[in-house]
Amino acid sequence: MKIEEKFIEYEKLLKEWSTKINLVAPSTLSDIKNRHILDSAQLAKYIPKDVKIIDLGSGAGFPGVVLAILGWNVTCIESIGKKTNFLNELKNKLELPNLNIVNDRIENHLSKIPVNTGTTVFTARAFAPLVKIFDYTHKTKCRLFLLKGREIETEINVAKIKYKFDYKLHKSETGDGFIVCISNLK
Repeated sequence: MKIEEKFIEYEKLLKEWSTKINLVAPSTLSDIKNRHILDSAQLAKYIPKDVKIIDLGSGAGFPGVVLAILGWNVTCIESIGKKTNFLNELKNKLELPNLNIVNDRIENHLSKIPVNTGTTVFTARAFAPLVKIFDYTHKTKCRLFLLKGREIETEINVAKIKYKFDYKLHKSETGDGFIVCISNLK
């Protein structure tokens, strides 16, 4: 299956499953390509190709599944069983051997796995405030590539109270949010 076909199938499955469980805001189902897929895909410009991605709170698979379709090795961590079932359906139907689905809480999973700071990065979209993401990931010392909303400056200021880190902000190409690239988190 070609990449374009995988994205078309992804949209179809998302619409089907959204009638049963809450995966994305219903108002965004009419424009999945722009609101979710292209928004997630813009991370591809910033993430090195040779890293393993751990996607936090994957939900409907954004950005993790999109990045897996684009060729990265991705582990999606999702604590809600119904959403994990959806992610497993995507993995199977889209033929993504480079996608690993984990049904667990982030803090549990990260405490069980060795993380290589040079070859592992974290992603997240519509997941949690920056300081909460740092609470989960700061011990790993890995880089983070996050899709955040227009209140990111406030989130950065709150996170600076507890953590030291370097960051770069890039304006989103698909909305009024930002891509935040975090490194040297302490």
